[in-house]
Amino acid sequence: MSDTLMAQPAAPAEAKKPKTVKCVVWDLDHTVWDGILLEDGDVPLRPGVLDIIRQLDERGILQSVASRNDHDAAMARLRALGIDEYFLYPQINWNAKGQNVAQIAKLLNINLDTFLFVDDQPFEREEVQHACPAVRVLDAATLEGMLDREDLNPEFITDDSRNRRRMYMADIQRNQAEETFSGPSEDFLRALDMRFTLAPCSEADLQRAEELTQRTNQLNTTGYTYDYDELNAFRTSPDHVLLVAGLEDRYGTYGKIGLALIEKTTAGHWTLKLLLMSCRVMSRGVGTIMMSHIMRLTKEAGAILRAEFKPNGRNRMMEVTYRFGGFREVARDGDLIIYEHGLETIQPFPEYVRVEVTR
Repeated sequence: MSDTLMAQPAAPAEAKKPKTVKCVVWDLDHTVWDGILLEDGDVPLRPGVLDIIRQLDERGILQSVASRNDHDAAMARLRALGIDEYFLYPQINWNAKGQNVAQIAKLLNINLDTFLFVDDQPFEREEVQHACPAVRVLDAATLEGMLDREDLNPEFITDDSRNRRRMYMADIQRNQAEETFSGPSEDFLRALDMRFTLAPCSEADLQRAEELTQRTNQLNTTGYTYDYDELNAFRTSPDHVLLVAGLEDRYGTYGKIGLALIEKTTAGHWTLKLLLMSCRVMSRGVGTIMMSHIMRLTKEAGAILRAEFKPNGRNRMMEVTYRFGGFREVARDGDLIIYEHGLETIQPFPEYVRVEVTR
């Protein structure tokens, strides 16, 4: 097997690129609009703000609001300006803005170190940084060059990126439906009419596959990241299997939500180098589908399945998934754990999900 195709994490760049911002949180008064809403209800949008909001949305960067304001009046003004739909989980109240930014991060299930907070007041920016040190801040007086920031320009803009806000809005609808649903959780999952797809990664999937390795931390077994060219090499290599998973339900699509990289060896082992899944599907009961499919493929090939796991402080659930899935530890090298599965028992796909596999 060629050394250039060994499934190892990408070498670190000489100059570390800042993490791409996943969510921009806006203040309102003197930031999104000119003036103070409670003093002049007819406040206009600041010049250039609408274009920035639309461009960020197109790039797949989520947006929200943390503002000391009257909630109903502020939401009415955002609706009147035609921009309310751009903001997920807006926190408009009289609480400290640091508290509100933390709440947005919790609701979106996104790390605070991928947030950018925009406000015209130095005190508010300092308060947010004190409460949430990982959050980047921006003076609202400097919006002119905002779209040129490196951390606001993802390397790729995929179809999933462009639809990210709509996917989160669909998630909000699902969560609201689940909260009001009376009955067993499996009945609710069945009512979602989920369709899970599994297929070899195509060339059209590569940009999203790279994005998944960069963005997914919690449901990620090793944290290995690969660039477009590396993934394309794995995709075309006879010594590797690169799988992509998608999910949709009656509320809409979740997009491409899972990725798996398997390395075949001459010793008759298949090694699962990377298994990841978007956190947005954590509660949908689909976490074992990719694993079961990989087990079936390995068994059909007459190989032994091994899996690598590397803790990152947030992916404990993936270690639990391996252990409860029947994997046993067979080796350890520093913080890298090697698991193995005998493939005697393979968990069936959940009956409340329609699984479509493309070979």
